[in-house]
Amino acid sequence: MAIRLGLLTCCYVCFGGVTLHALELNEAPAVPGEWGYRPVHKQAAAVNPPSFVWRPQKGMTWEIQCAKDGAFDAPVYQVQDLAWNVHCPARPLAPGTYTWRYRGQDSQGRKTNWSQIREFQVSAERAMPMPVRADLISRIPMQHPRLFLRPENVPQLRLSAQGSMKADFQSLVKTSDRIMQNPPDTKEPPLYPASVIRNSDAWRTIWWGNRTYTTTALNQAAILAFTRLLGGSEAYGQKAREILMACAQWDPKGSTGYRYNDEAGMPYNYYFSRTYTFVHDLLSERDKQICRDVMRIRGKEMYAHLCPTHLWKPYSSHSNRAWHFLGEVGIAFLGEIPEAEDWVWFAMNVFYNVYPVWSDDDGGWHEGVSYWSSYQNRFTWWADVMREAMGINAFDKPYYAKAGYYAMYLTPPGKVGAGLGDLNAAKTAAQNRSIMSTFAVQAQNPYWQWYVDQIGGSVSEGNYIGFMRGSLPEVTSKPPEDLPSSRLFEGIGQAYLNTQIFDAKDSVQVVFKSSPFGTQSHGYEANNAFLLWGYGERLLIRSGYRDSYGSDHHKNWMWSTRSVNCITVNGQGQIHRSAEAQGRITAFETTPDVDVVAGEAGSAYETPLDRFTRSIVFVKPDLMIVYDQLRSSQPARFEYWLHARKKINVKDQHHLEVRQGRVSCDINFLHPSQLAFSQTDQYDPNPRERITLREWHVQAATEKSEKAMEFVTLYRIHREDQAVPDEASLDRVAGGYVLSAESINGHITLLLPKGSSSIIRTDSLETQGRIMGRFESHTGKTRLIKVDGIVQ
Repeated sequence: MAIRLGLLTCCYVCFGGVTLHALELNEAPAVPGEWGYRPVHKQAAAVNPPSFVWRPQKGMTWEIQCAKDGAFDAPVYQVQDLAWNVHCPARPLAPGTYTWRYRGQDSQGRKTNWSQIREFQVSAERAMPMPVRADLISRIPMQHPRLFLRPENVPQLRLSAQGSMKADFQSLVKTSDRIMQNPPDTKEPPLYPASVIRNSDAWRTIWWGNRTYTTTALNQAAILAFTRLLGGSEAYGQKAREILMACAQWDPKGSTGYRYNDEAGMPYNYYFSRTYTFVHDLLSERDKQICRDVMRIRGKEMYAHLCPTHLWKPYSSHSNRAWHFLGEVGIAFLGEIPEAEDWVWFAMNVFYNVYPVWSDDDGGWHEGVSYWSSYQNRFTWWADVMREAMGINAFDKPYYAKAGYYAMYLTPPGKVGAGLGDLNAAKTAAQNRSIMSTFAVQAQNPYWQWYVDQIGGSVSEGNYIGFMRGSLPEVTSKPPEDLPSSRLFEGIGQAYLNTQIFDAKDSVQVVFKSSPFGTQSHGYEANNAFLLWGYGERLLIRSGYRDSYGSDHHKNWMWSTRSVNCITVNGQGQIHRSAEAQGRITAFETTPDVDVVAGEAGSAYETPLDRFTRSIVFVKPDLMIVYDQLRSSQPARFEYWLHARKKINVKDQHHLEVRQGRVSCDINFLHPSQLAFSQTDQYDPNPRERITLREWHVQAATEKSEKAMEFVTLYRIHREDQAVPDEASLDRVAGGYVLSAESINGHITLLLPKGSSSIIRTDSLETQGRIMGRFESHTGKTRLIKVDGIVQ
């Protein structure tokens, strides 16, 4: 007999009149939006020891065993009574192959069956054990200040403020004097009126306005308190205390409550905590208790929202900064709020076991470079806090050994527009200065420092954070002359194909996406979409303007496949903003002459396709060949979308021209031959009236409904005064097509099979199911091209 109780099955078995109780373990595979079982079965761990993660079940504590050769009767590592479904051991494992399993136990002592056995390898020299709870908590000073600096370091910092860092300290003094002359308002900000419509412009004004208002008040208090702590005027400290205590009167679940408006609630919580610990010695016992009472309510609200959900479902954008803000609150109030230790321990478990979420270890960021720089800048605050409070180096994570390459390859110096993801259309390379300055120093990476030097030079975070980082060592820069010009970030399913990465104004760039993260969160663009830059100009773009997050235009245009350079089927696109709308990079290779990338995205569509494979062959610097293979279970019309900042010149059924500034892209639809073209500068729907931006959208639709369709399209990128060859031919042969085309630097021949079993033969080439070709340069060099697998 079995009774299903939520995720648990309780089984009753009788032996000799005695009823035994056993619990069934839920080992359902992870679905999109879930972190998944870690370490991944039969994969090598990136750090030693690996983090262990498994599917949670309510009301359980957990036990883990690791063994060599499956010998669980003598495990090499074992731990019991784990409260959460994550664990990172406190010691490294010896190199080798291991198996692991886990089981749960409920409050009555009943145990589940052991999980299936999973295998992993340990070879990583990068040791990153997680201290046990008691050890970790004991490292945090019990005296104040505790955030960004330790109490025992204050005397030396005061000496530095009058010595080697005097200029930095005087900058803090000047800022503090300006605050004293014009102190911030501390009246509690307003609630939303009952009549205001959520997400309307009026609502947004209050929503974001309360964030900036709160940030101004409490960050200025923190600056004053820190400056006084290092030897500044006592008046700074008294004003900081005054602001702190005034803000402590605000309703913790009112207009700045975390669940009411997290954009105001999050900065309230961490700036309040910083001010509290910086000004602690000026607070009366009554002041301290008021602060503790307020932050206990606020901290519990955050913790209830984040824990334990975030440990298995961490793909919530705002939660990926909230967890370390909660960690700051926990450190500041450790030993003063009963739950504070839990908050610290939770934050550290997130850091070790489920972070960063929007990438793997290759350094990309699914949500786009704007969210990457914003969230990573904030994360570096937590990195500073962990280092000082607990002696943990965040930059030991493998991700941070590669993170800076994301900006280098996506936004080379001089570039305007930053690819896919929200709020990136007008972002410039120079806007990466702050985060890249930090990453270059922390990683001591000379290439990243070169990049920083090209976009304006190293810049300080400023104020107290900048002061505390002021003693970090300098980095000698090195130009990326020995690095490839293109790079694949496989974890986010994006490839950046560049002719060079030294100056965007003298380069051509192709951005391509086919992502295992799908279209979720702020990385909502469709899979198999591409963008094209040429010599500093945005040629083929992702379209739309975020007038307000989740607005009609944002949801129904920008989140749709129609808004990017991609393909819709019977007017339908990929699933909007969903982890289920997944693509994957199936091939990538970069060489000095030719880059190739391919992606598969058929299953991402609202009505799934049997196949949508897009392959791009980039013959540097002037020729991009795009081959699309689509298969549908039912006859369908296919619509090929292109977007540009200015009207596209549709010359005939095959030839288009995109022109931006003094740069052009000539487009040639070699196949199919019968396409119906339409063009508009209207979005569907348009953004709110205050947004006047309009861009141009071309749709090239097949006239007949077919189950199978291929598009063969050539893009020739050139400066206005630059002569480029236009010779190209496409021959239909048994099994597919043979393409022949000239480029500035040579001649390319490509065999383009229709299907996975199609065979194409020419005099010198033969292929089955995969694109193959040959590039012959004018210098006599020959390169064989295969769009097959990933070569890094």
